[in-house]
Amino acid sequence: MAVVPAFSQKYKTRADTINLNKEYVKVSSDITDLTSKLTEARDDLAGYERKADKASSDAQSTAAETSDKAAQATGGSVKDAKRAKREARRSVKDAKDSRKAQDKLEDHKKKIARLTDDLDKKQNRLKELEAMRASINNLSSQ
Repeated sequence: MAVVPAFSQKYKTRADTINLNKEYVKVSSDITDLTSKLTEARDDLAGYERKADKASSDAQSTAAETSDKAAQATGGSVKDAKRAKREARRSVKDAKDSRKAQDKLEDHKKKIARLTDDLDKKQNRLKELEAMRASINNLSSQ
């Protein structure tokens, strides 16, 4: 059985060094950009978590208030019923806000996962390029 290398060597000769160096610089630049984006996204994650937690607690407290107002309105006046209706609308709004905040948090976590995956791919490509460079240097020194 023949052993297949983990990557196909695109750059093989000394003449390919220029293109290899160009790609190396581009991949290095991409890694720097992705690293800064990932750092920024991780820093922003705490804010998204706080907003989602606050929206969730607001929704829960409004739901409890709505339940209390509805219980009062059952045996109360028309005024109590109107208050209960207003409280129910507020509860629905807070529930929607909570859902949106949770969705934004999940989207942000997906963004972090995507950036991490992209960064890993670029770092692997950089290692491949370094191996190609070493291979070319070994061939030329022989």
